[in-house]
Amino acid sequence: MSVETVKCMTPSQVKDMFLYVGDKVMESKPLLTRIDSAIGDGDHGIGMSVGFTKAEENLRANEFTTVNDVFKTVGMSMISSMGGASGIIFGTMFVGGIKGLEPKDSLDLPLLAGIFEKALEAIKLRGKADLGDKTMIDAFQPAVEALKESAAERKSLVEGIRNAESAALQGVESSKDYIAKFGRAKSLGERAIGHQDAGATTVSIIFRAMKESLERPGNE
Repeated sequence: MSVETVKCMTPSQVKDMFLYVGDKVMESKPLLTRIDSAIGDGDHGIGMSVGFTKAEENLRANEFTTVNDVFKTVGMSMISSMGGASGIIFGTMFVGGIKGLEPKDSLDLPLLAGIFEKALEAIKLRGKADLGDKTMIDAFQPAVEALKESAAERKSLVEGIRNAESAALQGVESSKDYIAKFGRAKSLGERAIGHQDAGATTVSIIFRAMKESLERPGNE
């Protein structure tokens, strides 16, 4: 079966996907630090690297029989190791959508869209931010909408994630036009215009890495 037609992943495959995602986010630490230094505190890349390092440690130490536990391990690793707003927000990206979810032994596109849709709601509730506030939501919300549209059109898993990656990238570009409403960038006012948000950039890296992971040989 071609990866183009793969409909679902086992918990073990989801674990491998997020190990790959973590590697790519950690490799992006210099890029994220540079982007965040322009208008923020300059520590976003360091924080994300710490969070995914802990996630990798906890993922490798366990085998998983449910998708829920993979997401929970990634999210709780971030919350427990990163600290601060980024730890809570990016941890919620992974744990916010599995709260109350019955144990799932496979991940398909409708389930992924549903998990991230609930996570987006949880992030907005925690952070009080919305689209256009120059935060990670500027990339995450378009990605979630792309996942939902792709699921409704019965796209394959990789097609849905490709569409989400594309939407997240467009969101990163859009974040350059916004005035920040949170963090150090808020004090810069219109001087922050022209700079992309570091959190939104991380979201686009996560979706790009998820896509690349599925496209790797052996994922048929």
